[in-house]
Amino acid sequence: MNGQAASFRTKTFEPPRRDGKLINAMSVDVEDYFQVQALAGAVRREDWDRQPRRVEVNTNRILELFDRHGVKATFFTLGWIAERHPMLVRRIVAEGHELASHGSEHLRADHQDAESFRQDVRRSKNLLEDMGGVAVRGYRAPTFSIGHHNLWAFNILASEGYAYSSSVYPVNRDNYGMPDAPRFAFYPLDGLAFEEYPITTVQLGRRNLPGGGGGFFRLLPYMVSRAAIEQVNGSDRKPAIFYFHPWEIDPQQPRVKPLGLKSRFRHYLNLGKTVGRLERLLADFAWDRMDRVFRPEL
Repeated sequence: MNGQAASFRTKTFEPPRRDGKLINAMSVDVEDYFQVQALAGAVRREDWDRQPRRVEVNTNRILELFDRHGVKATFFTLGWIAERHPMLVRRIVAEGHELASHGSEHLRADHQDAESFRQDVRRSKNLLEDMGGVAVRGYRAPTFSIGHHNLWAFNILASEGYAYSSSVYPVNRDNYGMPDAPRFAFYPLDGLAFEEYPITTVQLGRRNLPGGGGGFFRLLPYMVSRAAIEQVNGSDRKPAIFYFHPWEIDPQQPRVKPLGLKSRFRHYLNLGKTVGRLERLLADFAWDRMDRVFRPEL
């Protein structure tokens, strides 16, 4: 294990329960289909405003889904989206969900210098707070882009008033991942209460395998995701963190061209199955907002 990751202090706490079930953290990364990393080479950032936007309709469907199941969640929302869909931000807050930041422009944290990153997370926090009328305490980096080479990002987040991040994925992937990071909540900054909540993984031998949603939730049968969360809740006795995007419930979204085979596979696979799987997931486990699962004192 990398010595830097090994020095992180893990958080010890008693996970909340409801009706005997350990409560997991549900989260949504609020971005539109044309803003994802898989399509970055096909849709230029300067052309985003020319694309048909589908994020509001899809996020409203998610809000209705959560309402049917009595679930509250954390919505990591792009400032770019909030500026164009202020009523969506207000609905998220009005329905009792946590409003959190996904940055302003969906820029990878590891593609920015420290000052650019500071301006990005400051702008998104201010914008979301002004629109939502609530404090924004959580942040998730686009494409889980905080790793060993930009740990300075945690200091900036803490200094800008954030209380936690959920930006580390302890897996080894081609475009993100910090596989030797702690698998569960930890303190990335010595002497500060700022916390990092890594996306859920399960251990197979010495490897961490994805278990917290995203593309793997669409790629693999639902039973795989259920087994992963059951293992984390049962064997590890920890809350799982699950995430997905509004575009993942939208099989009618425009098909972007030209697009390589890998990107097509990652983005479009099983879009029509996501809602059905989410219905089962929400019924099989107990869920709540990130802040209430990990930081009820906030």
